[in-house]
Amino acid sequence: MPKRATPSLTDKLSNTVFRAGMGLLQLMPYEKRIPMAGRLMTWVSPVLGFRRRIRANLALTCPDMPQTEVEHLCRAVPDNIGRTLAEMFSGQEFIAHVGNVAIEGPGAARLIQLKEEGRPCVLVSGHFGNYDAARGVLIARGFPIAGLYRPMNNALFNRDYLAAIETVGTPLFPRDRRGMTNMLRHLKSGGMVALATDQYFRSGAMLDFFGHPAPSPLSAAEMALRLEADLVPIYAIRQPDGLSFRIFVDTPVPHTTPEEMTQVTLHSLEAQVRAHMDQWLWIHRRWRKK
Repeated sequence: MPKRATPSLTDKLSNTVFRAGMGLLQLMPYEKRIPMAGRLMTWVSPVLGFRRRIRANLALTCPDMPQTEVEHLCRAVPDNIGRTLAEMFSGQEFIAHVGNVAIEGPGAARLIQLKEEGRPCVLVSGHFGNYDAARGVLIARGFPIAGLYRPMNNALFNRDYLAAIETVGTPLFPRDRRGMTNMLRHLKSGGMVALATDQYFRSGAMLDFFGHPAPSPLSAAEMALRLEADLVPIYAIRQPDGLSFRIFVDTPVPHTTPEEMTQVTLHSLEAQVRAHMDQWLWIHRRWRKK
């Protein structure tokens, strides 16, 4: 959904509150700012309806989960969301903090080889850990990574959000026709692009995610097939200290059909989410009916 051209009164008020809160957080040292942002998001999450959505998604996908674990995730998931937002709005401090993180996993060597050979690559991830940390780490290492973003409905917040993620690295392409055209041009020139493909996509293919059909976009796999590019899952996994990350590159997905390739990426993401349940964005309406 495109952002509204004229901000409403609600847009103005919510953006003012967000900017004020983020401005106060910026006064704190980075090591205290990020945990505080997590605590603040946890405190306001009931008002925002986050806990209701988390419980509903867990009841659908993990019906046997103990109630104590459900309540833990109702606090831990908003904490990760708050930390991620504060990291994104911390600019160069965030980049400096994650810049030296090692790139590991069964697909790491192949990813480095693609960079050295100047070949295109479609990186796929989800709203997991801090999905922008992987982009920041790779850009700091000289990888020609572009990002695709969905413009926010609130035009005021969209302006600030875009400015924040641009500090992580450019180019960035909006999720519209012109943005997709420019992204394809970037890939054809030997570039790489990072996509989060785990949101509800009404016209997508009905594929399995956590044992339930979820409408999923096929665009990442289709681009990889069209340009004979590698399709590689990648994840920035938040570590127990709450500040650092592991950059895990999974095995490149074999070229078959867009549906089969996308299903492989969903299974890859699900494996990471099951290993780190508190790091996925469980507030997504991921399983809405098509």
